[in-house]
Order: sequence, then C-alpha cells, then structure tokens
Amino acid sequence: MAGITLAQAQAQLDLYIQAEADILTLGQSTRLGDRQRGRADLAEVRAGIKEWRTTVTTLSTNRRGPRLMRVTPMG
Repeated sequence: MAGITLAQAQAQLDLYIQAEADILTLGQSTRLGDRQRGRADLAEVRAGIKEWRTTVTTLSTNRRGPRLMRVTPMG
C-alpha cells in the first residue's frame, strides 16, 4: 500500500460505511419535481467497503514490525 497511511485508509473506509448507511436510509435516488438526483450504487459502495477494509487490515497487520525468530545451533 505504497503512499497510503493507515489513517487515510481508515478515513476512506469510514466514508464508504457512511455512504452505505445514507443509501440504505435515504434510498439510491430522490426526485424533486422533474429532476432526479442519483446517489452512488449500493453494490459499488459495498465493493469499496470490502476493498478499504482489506487495505486497513493489511496496513494494521504490517505495523507489527519485523518478526524475530530464535535459532538454536545444532551440533
């Protein structure tokens, strides 16, 4: 995830989760007179949530630092 911080990825995930909530509570489009305003497609938003959740998980697990192993000489 070159160039993306954990905080940035988490912020994006939060936006996608809020967008999903907005679509579920307000619908995918609204009509005012003869004008119709569309929101994002729920399937696309859910795909974005999946992608950003994976990114957040990847960045979170990579923050643990290097793994150290103990080696016992034989012989």
